[in-house]
Amino acid sequence: MGAKQIKTVESMVAEANKEVRILGIEEAKAMVGNDDVTFVDVRDVREIAKTGRIPGARHVPRGMLEFWIDPASPYFKDFFGEDKTFVFYCAASWRSALSAKTAQDMGLTPVAHLEGGLGAWIKAGGEVEKKDG
Repeated sequence: MGAKQIKTVESMVAEANKEVRILGIEEAKAMVGNDDVTFVDVRDVREIAKTGRIPGARHVPRGMLEFWIDPASPYFKDFFGEDKTFVFYCAASWRSALSAKTAQDMGLTPVAHLEGGLGAWIKAGGEVEKKDG
Protein backbone atom coordinates (compact mmCIF):
# COMPACT_ATOMS: atom_id res chain seq x y z
CA MET A 1 0.00 0.00 0.00
CA GLY A 2 1.29 3.47 -0.93
CA ALA A 3 1.81 6.44 1.32
CA LYS A 4 -1.21 8.46 2.35
CA GLN A 5 -1.63 11.63 0.30
CA ILE A 6 -1.47 14.68 2.52
CA LYS A 7 -1.89 17.52 -0.01
CA THR A 8 -3.17 17.66 -3.53
CA VAL A 9 -1.56 19.62 -6.33
CA GLU A 10 -4.78 21.57 -6.68
CA SER A 11 -4.66 22.64 -3.02
CA MET A 12 -0.99 23.61 -3.34
CA VAL A 13 -1.77 25.77 -6.39
CA ALA A 14 -4.69 27.39 -4.54
CA GLU A 15 -2.37 28.19 -1.60
CA ALA A 16 0.23 29.65 -3.96
CA ASN A 17 -2.40 31.80 -5.67
CA LYS A 18 -3.34 33.31 -2.29
CA GLU A 19 0.26 34.37 -1.66
CA VAL A 20 1.61 35.36 -5.08
CA ARG A 21 0.63 38.22 -7.37
CA ILE A 22 -1.35 37.01 -10.38
CA LEU A 23 -1.02 39.06 -13.56
CA GLY A 24 -3.83 39.30 -16.06
CA ILE A 25 -2.92 38.91 -19.72
CA GLU A 26 -3.37 42.58 -20.66
CA GLU A 27 -1.26 43.76 -17.74
CA ALA A 28 1.44 41.24 -18.66
CA LYS A 29 1.36 42.25 -22.35
CA ALA A 30 2.17 45.82 -21.30
CA MET A 31 5.23 44.55 -19.41
CA VAL A 32 6.86 42.68 -22.31
CA GLY A 33 10.10 44.34 -23.32
CA ASN A 34 10.37 46.43 -20.15
CA ASP A 35 13.96 46.54 -18.89
CA ASP A 36 12.81 45.98 -15.30
CA VAL A 37 10.81 42.79 -16.03
CA THR A 38 11.99 39.26 -16.77
CA PHE A 39 9.49 36.69 -17.99
CA VAL A 40 10.40 33.17 -16.83
CA ASP A 41 9.12 30.18 -18.81
CA VAL A 42 9.13 27.06 -16.62
CA ARG A 43 7.77 24.69 -19.27
CA ASP A 44 9.56 21.70 -20.72
CA VAL A 45 11.84 22.33 -23.72
CA ARG A 46 9.49 20.26 -25.92
CA GLU A 47 6.59 22.57 -25.06
CA ILE A 48 8.66 25.62 -25.95
CA ALA A 49 9.74 24.06 -29.24
CA LYS A 50 6.12 23.31 -30.10
CA THR A 51 4.43 26.59 -29.14
CA GLY A 52 7.19 29.17 -28.77
CA ARG A 53 7.49 31.57 -25.86
CA ILE A 54 6.81 35.12 -24.81
CA PRO A 55 9.39 37.37 -26.52
CA GLY A 56 12.56 37.71 -24.47
CA ALA A 57 11.50 35.15 -21.86
CA ARG A 58 14.15 33.17 -20.02
CA HIS A 59 13.74 29.41 -19.98
CA VAL A 60 14.15 27.98 -16.49
CA PRO A 61 13.45 24.25 -16.30
CA ARG A 62 11.06 23.66 -13.39
CA GLY A 63 13.41 21.05 -11.92
CA MET A 64 16.30 23.54 -11.77
CA LEU A 65 14.40 26.55 -10.44
CA GLU A 66 15.60 26.50 -6.83
CA PHE A 67 19.20 25.81 -7.88
CA TRP A 68 19.24 28.68 -10.39
CA ILE A 69 17.72 31.17 -7.89
CA ASP A 70 20.03 30.37 -4.94
CA PRO A 71 23.22 32.52 -5.12
CA ALA A 72 25.03 29.90 -3.01
CA SER A 73 24.28 27.16 -5.55
CA PRO A 74 26.89 26.22 -8.13
CA TYR A 75 24.02 26.43 -10.67
CA PHE A 76 23.04 30.05 -9.82
CA LYS A 77 22.07 32.17 -12.84
CA ASP A 78 23.13 35.81 -12.70
CA PHE A 79 19.85 37.12 -14.12
CA PHE A 80 18.11 36.05 -10.89
CA GLY A 81 20.38 38.49 -9.05
CA GLU A 82 19.11 41.46 -11.05
CA ASP A 83 16.73 44.03 -9.57
CA LYS A 84 13.70 43.13 -11.68
CA THR A 85 10.16 41.84 -11.47
CA PHE A 86 10.06 38.14 -12.35
CA VAL A 87 6.91 36.95 -14.10
CA PHE A 88 6.64 33.17 -14.19
CA TYR A 89 4.48 31.31 -16.66
CA CYS A 90 3.78 27.79 -17.92
CA ALA A 91 1.10 26.33 -20.19
CA ALA A 92 -1.95 26.85 -17.97
CA SER A 93 -0.65 28.52 -14.74
CA TRP A 94 -0.36 25.66 -12.25
CA ARG A 95 3.40 25.16 -12.52
CA SER A 96 3.95 28.90 -12.65
CA ALA A 97 1.91 29.43 -9.46
CA LEU A 98 4.09 26.89 -7.65
CA SER A 99 7.26 28.32 -9.21
CA ALA A 100 6.42 31.90 -8.26
CA LYS A 101 5.60 30.86 -4.69
CA THR A 102 8.85 28.92 -4.42
CA ALA A 103 10.81 31.90 -5.75
CA GLN A 104 9.03 34.22 -3.33
CA ASP A 105 9.64 31.84 -0.42
CA MET A 106 13.34 31.87 -1.34
CA GLY A 107 13.38 35.66 -1.09
CA LEU A 108 13.17 36.61 -4.75
CA THR A 109 10.99 39.71 -5.05
CA PRO A 110 8.95 40.97 -6.66
CA VAL A 111 7.48 37.95 -8.39
CA ALA A 112 4.19 37.23 -10.13
CA HIS A 113 2.71 34.61 -12.41
CA LEU A 114 0.63 34.78 -15.55
CA GLU A 115 -3.05 34.02 -15.17
CA GLY A 116 -4.03 31.23 -17.55
CA GLY A 117 -0.46 30.66 -18.73
CA LEU A 118 0.75 30.69 -22.31
CA GLY A 119 -2.50 29.12 -23.48
CA ALA A 120 -4.46 32.18 -22.34
CA TRP A 121 -1.70 34.45 -23.67
CA ILE A 122 -1.99 32.97 -27.17
CA LYS A 123 -5.80 32.98 -27.06
CA ALA A 124 -5.68 36.72 -26.21
CA GLY A 125 -3.40 37.42 -29.18
CA GLY A 126 -0.20 37.75 -27.18
CA GLU A 127 2.99 37.76 -29.23
CA VAL A 128 5.01 34.54 -29.32
CA GLU A 129 8.53 34.01 -30.59
CA LYS A 130 9.97 30.76 -31.85
CA LYS A 131 13.67 30.07 -31.54
CA ASP A 132 15.65 28.00 -33.99
CA GLY A 133 17.46 25.01 -32.53
